[in-house]
Amino acid sequence: MSSEPTNAEKLRRLPWSIFANATNAVFVRLTFFGAIFVLYLSELGLSKTEIGTLLSLLPFAGLIALFIAPAVARYGYKRTYLTFFGGRKIITVFLLLTPLVLARFGSQAVTRYVVGVVAVFAVCRAVSITALYPWVQEYIPNSVRGKYSAINLVFWSLASFLAVTLGGYVLGSDPGLGDFNILFAVGLFFGLISLGAASFIPGGAPVKKGQTERTPHQDMAAAVRDRNFVRHAVGVGFTMLAIGPVASFLPLFLRDDVGLPTGAVVWLQAGTLIGGLLASYVWGWAADRYGSKPVMASGAYLLAVLPFLWWLMPRQSVASLYIALAIAAFQGVASLGWQIGSGRLLYVGIVPPGKKAGYMALYYAFIGVVGGLGQLYGGRLLDHFAGLSGQFLIFPIDAYSVLFAIAAILPIFNALLLRGVHTEDSVGVARFAGLFLRGNPFRAVESLILYHWARDERATVSVTERLGQSRSPLTVEELLEALDDPRFYVRFEAIVSIARRGADPRLTEALIGVLRGGGPARSVVAAWALGRIGDLEALPALREGLDAEYRSIRAHCARSLGSLGDAEAVPLLLDRLRLEENEDLSVALGSALGALGAEQAASDLLDLLCVNQNEEGRLELALALARLIGNEHHFIHLWRGMRTEPGTVASQAMTSAKRNIGHIVDDPALMDAMEDCAEVLAKDELENGATSLGRIIPMLPIDGSGETVTLILAECAARLDEFGAGRMEYLLLALHAMDEGWQQ
Repeated sequence: MSSEPTNAEKLRRLPWSIFANATNAVFVRLTFFGAIFVLYLSELGLSKTEIGTLLSLLPFAGLIALFIAPAVARYGYKRTYLTFFGGRKIITVFLLLTPLVLARFGSQAVTRYVVGVVAVFAVCRAVSITALYPWVQEYIPNSVRGKYSAINLVFWSLASFLAVTLGGYVLGSDPGLGDFNILFAVGLFFGLISLGAASFIPGGAPVKKGQTERTPHQDMAAAVRDRNFVRHAVGVGFTMLAIGPVASFLPLFLRDDVGLPTGAVVWLQAGTLIGGLLASYVWGWAADRYGSKPVMASGAYLLAVLPFLWWLMPRQSVASLYIALAIAAFQGVASLGWQIGSGRLLYVGIVPPGKKAGYMALYYAFIGVVGGLGQLYGGRLLDHFAGLSGQFLIFPIDAYSVLFAIAAILPIFNALLLRGVHTEDSVGVARFAGLFLRGNPFRAVESLILYHWARDERATVSVTERLGQSRSPLTVEELLEALDDPRFYVRFEAIVSIARRGADPRLTEALIGVLRGGGPARSVVAAWALGRIGDLEALPALREGLDAEYRSIRAHCARSLGSLGDAEAVPLLLDRLRLEENEDLSVALGSALGALGAEQAASDLLDLLCVNQNEEGRLELALALARLIGNEHHFIHLWRGMRTEPGTVASQAMTSAKRNIGHIVDDPALMDAMEDCAEVLAKDELENGATSLGRIIPMLPIDGSGETVTLILAECAARLDEFGAGRMEYLLLALHAMDEGWQQ
């Protein structure tokens, strides 16, 4: 094969392709394709059968691809495309002469004249597209094919939107042939601009003899034996049979049956374009990331819903236009998903690059035949059932009802056939749909767009935070990328955002990698994040982290083991606690043991609490001991209250403990002592209250409280006697133990 341009050159010239396609969109919308041309043929007086027959010439001409593929390859894909693409523009000039032919020779002659113009145009189009398919496969790198399709469709949709807006304005409610000619002339002008832009696209060089041992006809034979290719082509054929006739005759349905003005029918295409425009980025991005099959199948299922929506359209209603616009927007979303998915699957997963000439020629010829048959049966079906009328439940029964019913069934066959196509895609349709049902997909998509447009570190950090807040699986790739970003704060924020997002196997694996080799700053945060997301797969790495070089990493690994409920780590944590001399790390180990409910650590935690010199550390250790007793919420509730009204809250806790213990023992002296203590505390006499509480604890019944509660209360009594209210954590812990220890 001839040498292809480099990927760098392809990427540099892709804007010319997008510009050429955008300007050509104006040409096709205003001339031979879309609602304008169908309405023009109706204005000439052609019946639906005649319109369908005429439109079928365009796809049927694709059959010549089977015979010209070798010549096209030898002549060069680019040269062939430009030659016959330009020929299409020349033929369009003759379309402008139609009113003169009508005026001089009559309606029968003008019908034959238009058929001749369309036939020549169809041949030029068929030759140019025979060259275009293999050329497109060559000049668009596979790595960006989905993204390119999305961007290309954005500009194509914008150009089409402007074209149909102009078309609706020019045609109005009662157009004449002269109005159509104005649009044809404008379309021709933009078509010539498109021709010039296409000349700057690279690749498409001639294939000379001796450059390949295979011929396009040999490749066609290989394609026929290729089950993947056949399944894909037949599936696409079913969808074309479904949507082709509906798309062609929908303008007449909306004008004649629904009652919309001609200009409004043309403008209605703007709804389809807007829907496609809004969905283009998502579909293209999804195709590149999750594969072609799920995107194509999702589009096919959505297309199966579309005919029912048109079928249920209210007729002759003031709301018809607005409802039609909404349905048209849905059509844009559905059809674009199918187009991007099927196109990418064809180029990336189905057609071997070395056999592109034969495969593409056969593919184009096949879909040409199918497309032509669709136009033929659509027109004939509408004329055949023209007299049909009635109502079935909520469904109107007329000629278009038959067309809509067929269109609803056929895309399902496409989706079913697609299941048998073998590709490297790793995401099934059900899982793909589930990606958009978890978290906030709208925020996720918005964040993805902003992430790739962020220009500096501050903006990227902010967007990375939003990626995590979306809690959507759609953002996994970007979060993984952010973990390796050269900017420190982006990498740091990525860890925090992953913790917010929740568990995902790939993210957990990435965080484990950071824990093991991300440096002390990020490894600490990674250890915290692994505890936050709750994935038990992180347990071995966190246990391993207890031997990390830095104490801060060891501390956070211990806390995360406690957060994840790793009961198997209790002996290991307890051994480390008994040997550890660093105060901060000891607190972390003790906190983890408390979270794990390790009652065998109670004595060690009490010893540590006694000698700890840091108020924050002592409070965390008190919480660890409270967790051994149970009802963490009660302890936190006490702590919060005692920060602002220590006497009142402590008095209430004492009264509650008195009530609980009173159900177990009948000891008036104990009850009176507890009552007196509650009154002292209520007066905010904390020092006297703490001393009184220390004297009450030895009077408490041992039975029913449990060994751990007894041990903790004994220590609290000793320390309250020693420190009084100077160590509030003992007062807090004692009140919690008394209130909760006898709850049962």
